[in-house]
Amino acid sequence: MCRIMKNRWWKKMDIRYDFNFNAISFILGTIAWCLIAIITYRLYKKQADKPTVFKVLISIYAGLFSFSFNWQMDEGTPIKISILPLGVWILYGILKRKKGRWERYRPFLWLGFFSNFIFLAASLITIGTNHFLYPENDLATYISNIETAKIISTHPSGLKRSLDKDSLQNQIHSMKPDINQGIQWNEEETQEGESPQKRNEQFPYQLMGITPKWGSQPAIIYVERDGNGLLVTTAKKQLYFRSQTSFLKGGE
Repeated sequence: MCRIMKNRWWKKMDIRYDFNFNAISFILGTIAWCLIAIITYRLYKKQADKPTVFKVLISIYAGLFSFSFNWQMDEGTPIKISILPLGVWILYGILKRKKGRWERYRPFLWLGFFSNFIFLAASLITIGTNHFLYPENDLATYISNIETAKIISTHPSGLKRSLDKDSLQNQIHSMKPDINQGIQWNEEETQEGESPQKRNEQFPYQLMGITPKWGSQPAIIYVERDGNGLLVTTAKKQLYFRSQTSFLKGGE
């Protein structure tokens, strides 16, 4: 997906994405840690000579340290694939000096290393589940409830207009991303040398008071001048959606 409108004046604003909570990631991450805790408890119960709990935790943490292959997926999600158990090797060199210590903490060190694969599985399941529950090309992912929705003007070229909620609600599920239009805007922006404040801004309004689908991350949504387009800006990309009829009123 292209980066739409990369030179827009509002891109220079201090837009922060402080909403990093993802319900699916949190749930699967919690399950992964619970699974590790259960395995740790069972390994601990099997030990005849019970090790110190604090040292068990240190061993698991050390086992997580590994030589890894990092892979960036298409949507920008980093994936870490552990290859060599560096933490296990290092602790082996330290613990083998005293008889019995290596045997006592070895299961927990290896648990730490294999925990990397538990987290990898959780990450892959999270990505797949997010694609299924929160499709990025579906506007309903970003706009679930418009009961308190309104628009505000973010540029001097914006006229005094209001949001037609009924029109927007009726078109949310039918609007699809338009990639070609975004590419065309990028080319036009590159050629323009006019001051951003004097330019007839393509997206002079921002959609406020909306809520995304539960568990998904919110996005900043700009409204096109003619009221037929929405520019959805997430922490990773931008998507342009086009409607059949305008969802703005007034200002003609």
